[in-house]
Formats: sequence, C-alpha cells, structure tokens
Amino acid sequence: MIKGKITFPGDKSISHRSLMFAALAEGESRISNLSTGTDVQSTRECLEACGIDIRDDGDDVVVTGGKFADPKQPLDCGNSGTSTRLLLGLLAGQGVNATFIGDESLSSRPMNRILDPLSQMGLKSKSNNGKLPITIYKSDLTGIEYDSPVASAQVKSAVLLAGFGASGETSVTEPILSRDHTEKMLKGLGGNISTHGLTTTISPLTSPLLSFDLTVPGDPSTAAFFAAASSIVPNSEIILNRVLRNPTRIGFYGALQKMGAGMDCQEQWEDAGETIGNLKVFQQPLNAITITKDDVPGLVDELPIIAILATQAKGKTEVRGAEELRVKECDRIHAICKNLKIIGANIEELEDGFIIHGPTQLKGGEIETFHDHRIAMAFTIAGLVSDGDIILDYPECASISYPEFYDELERLNQ
Repeated sequence: MIKGKITFPGDKSISHRSLMFAALAEGESRISNLSTGTDVQSTRECLEACGIDIRDDGDDVVVTGGKFADPKQPLDCGNSGTSTRLLLGLLAGQGVNATFIGDESLSSRPMNRILDPLSQMGLKSKSNNGKLPITIYKSDLTGIEYDSPVASAQVKSAVLLAGFGASGETSVTEPILSRDHTEKMLKGLGGNISTHGLTTTISPLTSPLLSFDLTVPGDPSTAAFFAAASSIVPNSEIILNRVLRNPTRIGFYGALQKMGAGMDCQEQWEDAGETIGNLKVFQQPLNAITITKDDVPGLVDELPIIAILATQAKGKTEVRGAEELRVKECDRIHAICKNLKIIGANIEELEDGFIIHGPTQLKGGEIETFHDHRIAMAFTIAGLVSDGDIILDYPECASISYPEFYDELERLNQ
C-alpha cells in the first residue's frame, strides 16, 4: 500500500517561466523550490548562454536580470519543448540571433505553431521544415492579433513574450483556455497585460519587470502519479503537500474525483497569484469516465496515467479530442495503446484518443518508454497492481521532470 506524505519539487511550467521572467527583471530575483528536472536545467543553461547571470545560493537560485546577448554556440534545449517554444518568443522579442538544437525526440517535434505567428510579427528565421535546428535573426517585430488554432500555453506564451519587443499591442485568442501561468506572473511583475475571456493582450515592455522572490509550488502533474498510485493500490492513503491548485492545471484531480477516488483538500491558500493546497488521496473503487476535447487542455499531461487508472475502473473510459498527444515527447497515444496491450489491457486506439474497458488484471511485460518521462512513470504505477514485473527499457528518462521519482515511490510503498 501507498502511505505517507510527500512534498514535490517546483512546478515545471512555473519554473521555466520564473527563470525567463527573472531574466527580464531589474536586479536580483530569488527562486526557491525550482524544479529539479533536466528540462528546467535546459532553460537555465540557454539563458546563461545568452548572457544572463544565474547562480545557486544554497537551495535557492538567484537570477540577475540584464541585457541579452547573442549566444556563441547553438542553444541546446535537450528534450524540452517548453524551453524551445518559450525561448523562441522571448529571444525574438529581445532581438537575439540564435540557433536552437535538441535531442532526437525534440528534433522530431513540430515548431511551426510557434514560427508561424512569430513570422507574422516579422521574425526572420530558418528551420528544418518547421523542426529543429531553428535559427532566428534579429528582426523588427510588429504586434499582431493572433487567433490560435490550438489551446496551447506554449503558443500563447511565446507570442506574448515576443510582444514585449514588438511595436504596438499583441493579442492571442484561444479556442479553449490553456494554463495561464504566464498571464498571472507577468501581471504581478509589472507587465502591461490584460485578459478578457479567451483573449490576452500585452503591450511592449518599456522598463524591466519587477524583481521577485518566489517559492515555486509543487508540480501537480508530477503529483498525479502518486495520487493515481494511492487510488488503485488497496488500503492506500497519501498526503500531497504544497501542490499547485491553479484551475487550469487540476483537470486530472477533477477527473480522478469523478472516477470515485477518495479525495480531501485539507488546506488551501494563495501565494504570488497562485492557489496552493495540501491534498489527501485514498483508495476507493473506480468507475469509468468520458474525457472530451474541452477537458483535454486541463489534463493533457496526465492522460498517460489516466489510461492506467482506466484499466482499473469499472466500465468504458473514452478519451477524445486529444490528438495533441501525438506531438508530445513521443506519440503518446501510440505509446499508451501499444504498451497497455502488452500488459493485457482491453484498449482501442483512436486517432484522437483511446477507449479502455475495465477493470482488468494487468500482467507483467516489457515496456517501450520511447524515452518519454510520463510514459515511464505511468507504467511504473501500473506495475504496482500488475501480476508480474513491469520492465522499462529506459527508466532513466523520468529524470526529465522528476529525478527522485523512483526513490520517493519506494519510500511510500509500504
């Protein structure tokens, strides 16, 4: 059974942004509980390569905002799509000449959804048919009104950050509200930004952002794996401490509650514009749910672990409108379906999702992670209820978001 309390490293989305916004701020900003994942380290190293001073001070990270410089070498974003997409917008707005590269997985991911609106703003660039490597050139940017075809916080944030260096206002309208950390943080730091419905508008940055001290809340996407474990392993009960409760980020917990898991928010408070809470999750029988296109933006990162939960739930779980999963760290729809079939799940692959009939007694098997951290972590949780060992081909990829994952799971698995 899964028992105990756990506090998580900082939310990955907020960690990326806190480093970038501190680089735009005047003077020193201090960040506590920054994510320990290698994705956030990629953002840090790229900013340092652009002349931004970042140093460790005990457990804190101190960033001195300043003028951006052209990097002497290509910016290696590793496996991090967030680093690539947000930095494309940030550095375009700061008039930086830079080339972006990444690992094999990142180099296969489409970047035109960022390059297209930046091109409309006047950015000159060249790419490998919309993929890495990408080179951007110092350009005179003009603000635009951009209707985004997808609900993507990365697209929205990239365009808004580019807007800081554009002439005139820049606005982004989404079909569905995506996570809103960029808007919340920039508003608190003195950025001229406003949101009306699904449209966010930003004005050029005429003076540096305000420096800040920030303790990053625990990552709800990482916490989801432990919440799921506590929901399916008999007699389990876990307390997730200091987890981000931003409404655009807790779709997974709403879905988990609809499935019937025991859940109790013990305490909740506000810090730096974000809602944070302590959440107790305990095992109860689960029922199937339906997830639609409107639900997906709030739980897109958690769909691999929802698939594992669905194998233990009574009835037909259907996920639709999730074609975004096919262009994540890997084609996650394919990865979920291929691996669940290997361990005995009743699953049907759809172009935009999947259908799972449960409950099913899972069996052991060899899992292809596709070097995707969320696939590795999800199938590790499946191993807690499988009849036989789950063997991952590349367990190390969990370090992309949570290097301590396996140690913490072992500590709580009593």
